Amino acid sequence: MDKLEKLLEWGGTKRDIAFLVISGIALVISIFDLIPLPFDAAWFAIVLCGVPIILEAIIGLVTEFDIKADVLVSLALIASVIIGEDFAAGEVAFIMQLGGLLEELTVAKAREGIEKLVNLTPPVARKIVNNKEIITEPEKIMVGDILRVLPGETVPVDGVIISGQTSINQAVMTGESMPVDKSEGDEVSSGTVNQFGAFEMKALRVGEDSSIQRMIRLVQSADAGKAKIVGIADRWATWIVVIALTAAVLTWLISGEIIRAVTILVVFCPCALVLATPTAIMAAIGNATKHSFLVREGDALERLADVTDIAFDKTGTLTYGKPHVEEVKSFKEDISKEELYTYAACSELRSEHPLGKAIISHYKNNINKEIPQPESFGMIPGRGVEACVKGKNVIAGNTAFLEDRNISISEKEIKEAQSYLNKGCTLIFIAVDNELAGFISLADTIRENSGEMIEGIKKAGVNPVLLTGDNENAAKNIAEQLKINEVYSNCLPESKLDIIDKYQKANRNVCMIGDGINDAPALKKAYTGIAMGGVGSDIAAEAADIVLVNDDIKELPHLLSLSKRMMITIKCNLTFSMVLNFIAIILAITGVLNPVVGALVHNAGSVIVIINSAFLLKWRKRK
Repeated sequence: MDKLEKLLEWGGTKRDIAFLVISGIALVISIFDLIPLPFDAAWFAIVLCGVPIILEAIIGLVTEFDIKADVLVSLALIASVIIGEDFAAGEVAFIMQLGGLLEELTVAKAREGIEKLVNLTPPVARKIVNNKEIITEPEKIMVGDILRVLPGETVPVDGVIISGQTSINQAVMTGESMPVDKSEGDEVSSGTVNQFGAFEMKALRVGEDSSIQRMIRLVQSADAGKAKIVGIADRWATWIVVIALTAAVLTWLISGEIIRAVTILVVFCPCALVLATPTAIMAAIGNATKHSFLVREGDALERLADVTDIAFDKTGTLTYGKPHVEEVKSFKEDISKEELYTYAACSELRSEHPLGKAIISHYKNNINKEIPQPESFGMIPGRGVEACVKGKNVIAGNTAFLEDRNISISEKEIKEAQSYLNKGCTLIFIAVDNELAGFISLADTIRENSGEMIEGIKKAGVNPVLLTGDNENAAKNIAEQLKINEVYSNCLPESKLDIIDKYQKANRNVCMIGDGINDAPALKKAYTGIAMGGVGSDIAAEAADIVLVNDDIKELPHLLSLSKRMMITIKCNLTFSMVLNFIAIILAITGVLNPVVGALVHNAGSVIVIINSAFLLKWRKRK
């Protein structure tokens, strides 16, 4: 059904383009009398472009008593036809349909984000009944059921681990760049991914109460609460219609010439007014596309021009979202940093853990030595790895692993490790022959252009805010480096939504920039949403108004400036079109203009508006 609707929608667009092409050719034939026909060729434009406008105006008036710009257009069309000014009627219909098509082309395609969120729920779950594993559907899981989750599988419902140890990728819910170690007693959320060890869990929240289903509802409710910007011509349509009809009737009564009244209706048609906004938006969208911004919503740039705050997710947005080795610290005088690093790299060589892979990658790029193969290797999910390296027993893992092996940590060593934890780093402790030898600290890496970008948006008068699911230390460390004053850490999708709602209730328009599935509700709720398209999830991109295709955030200040420039262009277009209309009305009242000349004046005004908008295509603020 959805595919059929999309096909019909695209078919409608192609039909509108075909009608405009035929109407344009017909108007050229009409004005220059190129082909002898039994009727005026302008009737092609009247029927193909004018009739749909009249029908839409009638439906709007009858069903909702909604007076839009098309009401005045319909009056002008009908009046022109009645007095025999077919070309004027066809020209007005053509211009209005062209403006409508341009506006339609700026509207976003149908979104599929909700469907993709639903697909995050695994198709099956492993339920344990009488020590036997039964494959069932997640929808049939009840609170209290015992489930088994194997490595690589998605957690089907919310629950608590009752046996087993593992590491869970929680990026779908929190956006955290590092997997989180889990063991007995720890809670796990639906939609998150079990990376290593198998475990058994007890279901706590199922069906509509599960985390992933709550996120789906958040996305839906956030989208429903976002109002659409109304076109300026439609916003003023009621007054325009009343003034036009009053002026036309008074002119007819005073002068006794109906042609003057019809001319007033023709020149009052807001052709340039209708084109003023969509042409500027399309030109600005073209400019944004050149700088890797894909604008998915027609009014997204209008919204962006009014934002007061930009809320950034940390992982994958301001940072690369990948762990990077920051420091290697040795506690033993007889073990150098390089030697300790070699022990760690060798023990992690066969590991599939992201932290282990980061150590291997950094070692290869910086030490430039071949990593010897371990003589033996074992991985303990949720703890770390153990290997035999050069005849020595090497353990690389977390503090829980050290406690399991009765390896003590002195107060001095704890204090030194804490200084790195305070910076938001993740630590891997290294023990050699059951004695703590040191640790390796890893952290997310700030994007190369993040600092310059934050400075640029501050100069544009916009306040940066950090909104992240990471812990407080990691959030504060990044915020200090980038000079962001407002920081919110440990944010779940619900809390991000609440924070944005709080800002917007204080009359602050928030732009949200994120990359993860967990950012989707906030991207929809925000006044404007921008998703990182390169490393970001499809769901985040579908939820956003704008997608940054190549993840190069240095162009964000340009996008902000472009949106403000676009609004200036729109205001200039509107002012020009209103002044032109005012002058044309005076000339029509005095009898200087007839309907055909009035329509041509509108043509000239529309062309000037389009040319002025076209300057946005290559616009860039001078430094």
